[in-house]
Amino acid sequence: MVLGGGLRPLASLLAPGGKRARLSVLIYHRVLAAPDALLPGEPDAMRFRWQMELLARYFNPLPLSEAVRRLREETLPPRAVSVTFDDGYADNMEIALPILQQVGVPATFFIATGYLDGGWMWNDKIIETLRRMPNGDLDLTDMGLDVYSLVNTADRLAAIEQILAWLKYLPGEERERRTQALTQHCHESFPRSLMMTSIQVRQLRQAGMEIGAHTHSHPILASLEQASAEQEIATSKARLEDLLGEPVRLFAYPNGKPGKDYLQEHVGITQNLNFEAAVSTAWGVASSRSDPWQLPRFTPWDRTPSRFMVRLLWNSCNEKTSIG
Repeated sequence: MVLGGGLRPLASLLAPGGKRARLSVLIYHRVLAAPDALLPGEPDAMRFRWQMELLARYFNPLPLSEAVRRLREETLPPRAVSVTFDDGYADNMEIALPILQQVGVPATFFIATGYLDGGWMWNDKIIETLRRMPNGDLDLTDMGLDVYSLVNTADRLAAIEQILAWLKYLPGEERERRTQALTQHCHESFPRSLMMTSIQVRQLRQAGMEIGAHTHSHPILASLEQASAEQEIATSKARLEDLLGEPVRLFAYPNGKPGKDYLQEHVGITQNLNFEAAVSTAWGVASSRSDPWQLPRFTPWDRTPSRFMVRLLWNSCNEKTSIG
């Protein structure tokens, strides 16, 4: 896929190398076999392929660990970009990995270890419950919500968005209890293949991809006592190191908004646990002056190549040297 011939020089100007280097870090969660109207933010295989082809053609994709090291050393090439995935969905291995290998783009996969081998995250339970509900009214007034008319896909998507927003920042145990109550409205069982298996994590690493920690149960760290937050982070690191037989040096904060989802004390925990870098979801591009334990990232929502490239170029102008 070829765009304008001036894109590479423009990208080099906005994202130079060396002492003035800038690093863009992209966030993905899933890559779907086909578009899904209830998962509008997740790319399908076709969209993901052309995005990776554009990165390979116009940018310099690097493993995140190498990019962070070279950013510190001021040897990063121009147009540097790193691709990351959060959570540990099986489609990362089944759909994304073959595309990454074919186009020659490395990636880092941050794994929430508590969901390996058959687990389900609470938000996925909500989405799939609403997907499976028959047409008609869903009365959730007993949970402090509304009566939702589920007639078409737009209705279901609107209900999902409202319910997820309501549950997201509840205390973990209460959120799980309310999620369980809602899923009882659906009598279909969920498959055990949504998240990766331990074997698939090993296969990703054997394929040359990087593996990072993403806590054990994906909590809002800011809602936890410090000891519990440290246990969450340390447990995921230890389990992945045991699984892979090597140190795990990269970490991603769940949800990742600084000052809201994680606090400065959690940055200190990642340093004390010997992580070499950690990533947030603060939008922007990193430079050698950025905090390596709070690197910014952004999500490429775009559905056309031109918009995707514009977002990458625009992001290169938004340097983040400090967060919080």
